[in-house]
Amino acid sequence: MTMSRRAMRLGLLAAALSTVAVADDAPSPYPWPNGARAAVSLAYDDALPTHLDTAIPALDRHGLRGSFYLVLSADTVRTRLADWRAAARTGHELGNHSLFHACSARGADRSWVAPAQDLDAMTAARVQAEVTLANTMLHAIDGSTEFTLTVPCGDRNAGDGDYVAGLAPHMLGIKLGAGAVVPDMRTLDRYAVPVAVPVGSTGADLIALVEAAGRQGTMVNFTFHGIGGDHLAVPGEAHEALLAYLAAHRDIYWTATFREQMRWVRDVERAAAP
Repeated sequence: MTMSRRAMRLGLLAAALSTVAVADDAPSPYPWPNGARAAVSLAYDDALPTHLDTAIPALDRHGLRGSFYLVLSADTVRTRLADWRAAARTGHELGNHSLFHACSARGADRSWVAPAQDLDAMTAARVQAEVTLANTMLHAIDGSTEFTLTVPCGDRNAGDGDYVAGLAPHMLGIKLGAGAVVPDMRTLDRYAVPVAVPVGSTGADLIALVEAAGRQGTMVNFTFHGIGGDHLAVPGEAHEALLAYLAAHRDIYWTATFREQMRWVRDVERAAAP
């Protein structure tokens, strides 16, 4: 980010903080940019073909930007690198979803986890090294210098303990854990941001979550996988209905990349610090 863009962002933050009306018996609303009521993060995990073929064109049609969490070993990273770079140039975030998507193989629904990617057989230090290397690879792809992470499967424990806590110095924010709408922005841990993972949802389902975030004045973080195809899919028409709703209500919901939103949250934290 250039100094001029940073100064603009900090100026917007200062204006938002100074114009928040505080009732005597109620906490002030969270100071989202331009008086927005809530924030919406549209994220897409696993570097799937439908992200490039369906999600990004749909986002671009509506003038919205998303965060695409790449598994750096995915075939689409190798075979369609130019497409990912083009997405980054138009403002989409390329986020960290690790090198190999290591997850725990425990549980009846984890038979798909290959032995080489079994988190239970890895040390925390090894997983941390792989995730930080993924940051380096993302920098090589699009020049980014600040990163966010979605923890694969939401599994934070390697064979010898928690690997996620040690990654905080390398990340602006980390998506970890289930929970559709953030309950309170002022107590949010940027390194354990809850996410909704819609599968087979309707447009009305998705919009209802956005409106719930609006009522609470917080944020909702969608983590999609397939869009109209691939795995854990949401129907294309449901995704389209959500985007159309967000585009029609830009003054109410701040839809931006997770990286941009975590920068804002970080700056609000710093401004509020004694």
